[in-house]
Amino acid sequence: MGEQQHVRFPQEVIDEYAALGVDLPALFSAGHLGTRMGVEIVEASADRVVGRMPVEGNTQPYGLLHGGASAVLAETLGSVGSMLHAGSSKIAVGVDLNCTHHRGVRSGLVTGVATPVHRGRSTATYEIVISDEEERRVCTARLTCLLRDVNPSDARHLGIAG
Repeated sequence: MGEQQHVRFPQEVIDEYAALGVDLPALFSAGHLGTRMGVEIVEASADRVVGRMPVEGNTQPYGLLHGGASAVLAETLGSVGSMLHAGSSKIAVGVDLNCTHHRGVRSGLVTGVATPVHRGRSTATYEIVISDEEERRVCTARLTCLLRDVNPSDARHLGIAG
């Protein structure tokens, strides 16, 4: 999992962020936590975000995928979708995450697919379905993000002019 995949973005999104001097793969990555957990985002648009994560290294004491690891994958994918929906003038901040765990997984990769339930001006809600390699549903999650204007400290943290 050490090799980083190229994330597919819609061209208009690439153009919007490139005009600001923003590195899209870095901005819409899984962050430090996601990197430690091996989360890879492989497709990203406001309509659909797809990512995957290894089970190995993300298990609880019984050897099953940790529910918190599923939550990290879900929040990452839903947040990316929310940010892409909001555009470059806003950031997405998670305010509610709900996860239902359906079955245990002991090995391989899990894949999450985030799709919008609601996309408004101030909030966005995504449903995230996480499946195992046999395409069996492992977890269903719902994430709601507050969409707020970028402020100067956000811009500095993101490495863009504020």
